[in-house]
This record gives sequence, C-alpha cells and structure tokens, in this order.
Amino acid sequence: MFIAMNNFKVAKGREEEFERAWRERQSYLEEVPGFLQFALLRADAEGEYISHTTWRDRAAFVAWTQSEAFVKGHRQGSLAGLLEGPPQLKTYQAVIVETPEGRAVPAS
Repeated sequence: MFIAMNNFKVAKGREEEFERAWRERQSYLEEVPGFLQFALLRADAEGEYISHTTWRDRAAFVAWTQSEAFVKGHRQGSLAGLLEGPPQLKTYQAVIVETPEGRAVPAS
C-alpha cells in the first residue's frame, strides 16, 4: 500500500470556500487502476488540510500522475487565492496495515 498526501495551508477565512471547491470537483480517480481511497482531512489547527490518497502500490500512484485522469482532475478550477502557499507533497510506503480483519505486512 502506498499513501500520497498534499498538505495545504488555507488562507484565514477561506476554509469554507476551499472545502466547497473540493466537494464540487470531479476527481476522476475511479478511472485509475490501483486507486483505493481518497479523503480530504481538516486538521484541528486552523487552515490546515491534507488531501490523502491510498494506492495499491507506488507504481499505481506514479501511473496516475502521468494519466489523462490526472490532467482532467487538475484542469478544474484553481485554488489560487485560497492558499497561503503551494501544497507540500509527502509520500509513504505502508510497512504495517491493520484492519478489523487483522494485521498485514504489505509487500514492499
């Protein structure tokens, strides 16, 4: 399992507008092999958000970044003016995954 997160710092007072932009956009993620889940996370700290995607593996994530679905998803409205700076991408390879069904050690 591979996780990619974009960390956003939203300008004060623009949080509702930022969330609405995400609610109204088409992600096209369902078109991408290896995509497992998306979540937009709002932190307890004011203005901090993370877009969190889970992928079967790193290869599936990289393939998405080079796909037409990626282009279509990012072609939609701009977040300009809503952010205090560019998002910061962080990626992670899962080492241990635990679900109600039990614990697994994913293949690297």
